[in-house]
Amino acid sequence: MKQDLRGILEKQQYKLSGEHAAVKLCHWMKESLLRGRTCYKQDFYGIRSHRCLQMTPAVNDCTHNCLFCWRVRGFESSVAKWQEPEVVLDHCIESQRKLVTGFKGDPRCSRQMWDEAREPKQVAISLAGEPTMYPYLSDFIALCHRRGMTTFLVTNGTFPEVLEKMDELPTQLYVTVAAPNEEVYKRICVPRIPDGWERLMRTLELFPSLSTRKVIRHTLVKEYNMGWEREYARLDAIADPMFIEPKGYVFVGDSRTRMTMDHMPAHKDVVEFGARLGRELGMEVLREKPDSRVVVVGQNGEQTLIPGL
Repeated sequence: MKQDLRGILEKQQYKLSGEHAAVKLCHWMKESLLRGRTCYKQDFYGIRSHRCLQMTPAVNDCTHNCLFCWRVRGFESSVAKWQEPEVVLDHCIESQRKLVTGFKGDPRCSRQMWDEAREPKQVAISLAGEPTMYPYLSDFIALCHRRGMTTFLVTNGTFPEVLEKMDELPTQLYVTVAAPNEEVYKRICVPRIPDGWERLMRTLELFPSLSTRKVIRHTLVKEYNMGWEREYARLDAIADPMFIEPKGYVFVGDSRTRMTMDHMPAHKDVVEFGARLGRELGMEVLREKPDSRVVVVGQNGEQTLIPGL
C-alpha cells in the first residue's frame, strides 16, 4: 500500500490490517452506543448496531470507480501478499476494541453496551473496495460463523465465479445494482473492466441458486439512475431476491469530489421509487428508515428479522 494512501485512510480513522484489510467504526454504532439510535440493518434484519464490525478485506481494490462511492481514488496497486483469514479477523476485532476505548468513560454509554461492542456478533463485509477480490473470502466467512458471528456481504457482482465456488456463503448476501441498463451502468459505475455489465448479469442469473438470504440493493443518485423502475424490475426478477433495498446516495467521503448534496434523493423519493418498483414485481414497501433514506421491498408477510440475532 502506498504511504500516501495509508496516511489518508488513517486520517479518516480507518484501522488497517496489513496492506489490504481495514475496519472503521460505523456512524450508527456510535449513535447506538451514545444515543440509542440504531441503523436500518437492526430495524430491518435484527442485527445489533453496537455489536457490528464494519470491515473490508480489500480496502482499495475494486473493479468499479462508482461516482457515488466514498473510496479514496488514485492509489490503485496490486496486493503483494494476502493475509490469512485468522490474521484479518483477529486484527480487525482488536482494532475495533481500540476504536471503542474512548466510549467507556462517556456517561451516555452503558458499561454493558461498551462490553458488548468489544465482542462483535455481526460482521459487515462492506466498508470499501470489492470484497470478492479477497482470495480467502469463503474461509473468512466460515471463520466468522464458527466464532458465532453473522455475516453480511456486499458485492458489486463482477465476480460471479467467486460466489458460485464459495463453500460458505454469508448470512445475508447483497448485490448492488446501481443502474437499470448498461448505458447508465457505464456512466455511474465507471467500470475498470471491459465486461463488468456482463459479469453483473451472470451474477443475477446465479443469484436464485445461492442458498442464503439474498438482497438486491439499488443505490439511488438523483440525475443519474433514478426512474427506470420497469427496467430495474426486470433485473430484480432475474435475481429473485428475498428483499430489495432502494437506498439513497449519501454525500460522504471521496464522492464529495464528484457529487453535490443535490444528488442526494429525499427519503420520500426513495419511498416512491420503492413503491413503484414493488408494483412492477408484485411486492410492497415493508419497512422504511427515513434517517438513512432507505426502504426494504418484499412480499407482504415476509419475515424481516433473522431469528436469534
